[in-house]
Amino acid sequence: MKKILYFVFTLFVLVFWSSCREDFDFSPSTGNLEFSKDTVYLDTVFTNIGSSTYNLKVYNRSNDDIVIPTLRLGQGEASNYRLNVDGMAGKEFQNIELLAKDSMYVFIETTIDIEALAASDNQFLYTDVIEFDSGSNYQKVDLVTLVKDAVFIYPSKDANGVIETLAFDVDGDGTPDQTEIQGRFLENDELTFTNEKPYVIYGYAAVNEGETLTMEAGARVHFHANSGLLITNTASLQINGALSTDQDILENEVIIQGDRLEPLYEDIPGQWGTIWLYSGSTNNSIDFATIKNATVGVLTEGNQNDPNKLNITNSKIYNSSNFGILARASAITGENLVINNSGQSSFAGTFGGTYNFTHCTIANYWDSSFRQFPSVFLNNYLLDENENATPNVLDANFNNCIIYGNDNPEIILDENDGADFGFKFTNCLIRFQDNNNNFPGDNYNLNNSELYDNCIFNSDPDFKLPFENDLRIGEDSGANNLGNDLYDFFAAQVPVDILNTNRTTSPDLGAYQHIIFEED
Repeated sequence: MKKILYFVFTLFVLVFWSSCREDFDFSPSTGNLEFSKDTVYLDTVFTNIGSSTYNLKVYNRSNDDIVIPTLRLGQGEASNYRLNVDGMAGKEFQNIELLAKDSMYVFIETTIDIEALAASDNQFLYTDVIEFDSGSNYQKVDLVTLVKDAVFIYPSKDANGVIETLAFDVDGDGTPDQTEIQGRFLENDELTFTNEKPYVIYGYAAVNEGETLTMEAGARVHFHANSGLLITNTASLQINGALSTDQDILENEVIIQGDRLEPLYEDIPGQWGTIWLYSGSTNNSIDFATIKNATVGVLTEGNQNDPNKLNITNSKIYNSSNFGILARASAITGENLVINNSGQSSFAGTFGGTYNFTHCTIANYWDSSFRQFPSVFLNNYLLDENENATPNVLDANFNNCIIYGNDNPEIILDENDGADFGFKFTNCLIRFQDNNNNFPGDNYNLNNSELYDNCIFNSDPDFKLPFENDLRIGEDSGANNLGNDLYDFFAAQVPVDILNTNRTTSPDLGAYQHIIFEED
């Protein structure tokens, strides 16, 4: 009996107590919401490509639990924005509860078709608002997105959704081989990239045998994830950028990067694949280009006796998650080239090859993860799946260059005795210090002028902001005025630096003549 009375009494107390509580009584919003921002800028997107997800924080600073009667997009269901509120997706919401002194997130995305908005321009400013409540309690937050038109290049899909793959001569027997590389060959009317609109490429855009892809000054090329260029046998790539008057806008350079335009993605490595100069491709040239955020900036294979396999000048390669340039038994002539921030090596000349770099800055200030390779890696062999080596001749020359980074040493020379391992560093500034004698052998005899002619080791290059890819050198650089009279023919070979500054009188090493840094 006592237990029954105790239970009844307890139940009575709970019911009475809960009926008196006002904790769960929500009052209508009075228009006093606060927001983390009054305008949400969703940055720039390409037409028909979804944006990143952005957020808005909504605060209830009052002492009362409130309910927001309506939360909606100003254009309603016709809006190109999408919202997520309390885990619910939609464009209009009713009776959103918000506790006293609490806050909530509103997540915002958009996908916009520019053709549905404007027919006359290549970009369009799209806007809407998020409306909270109505009447005298009405509040709003603006939404703004810049939408860019583009030329889209992508492979086809069959009726089953299978994406087209490339067939080309892989093994050199003269007949096409089917591959698993998603992409398609460019049509004749697609072989010139202009500066009129950006190009957005899905999969690999391939250049067929005997054809040439030309990129004109000011072209902008964007690759989706796992996408890139493939230049096949006897085909060519000609990137014809020009010097820009505005070094922030780079209006005349050809810029090649990923297809995410939001600032968050500005310097993220590995967003796309590579520019692949396949074995047999020839007459490839890159002038005044910036190639950034790839897995491998440029992959060049074969043709090590072809002096026109790849000529790369006045160009920059940044933020490659693996290699800035990876060469396999290939040939490169590089002048006024800057490479930095690579997950492995900035330049790797593997399986031999012929490489000549003059007035180049090959650095590596990668800080996103552990890096096990140096700025410059050279070897003259290839290992098969059974670890058997196939050697091949190497001939590599670096003249008036800077080879530096945030690791030590920044050169590794991996020789196989089965083929010539020819290399020479002439008048270069190099980071290499072997205090523990970890690198024995003649290749690392830094006093051998046949291999290291007039080189300087471990002197600070005084880069302006190396971790931010600004490799201009200052007046305290160890590379200044070191292109002396004995070696001024290298400066005569490349008489102006990458910014068009004359270097014939007092040449500095690397791609830049030194400047006086302005105080911040």
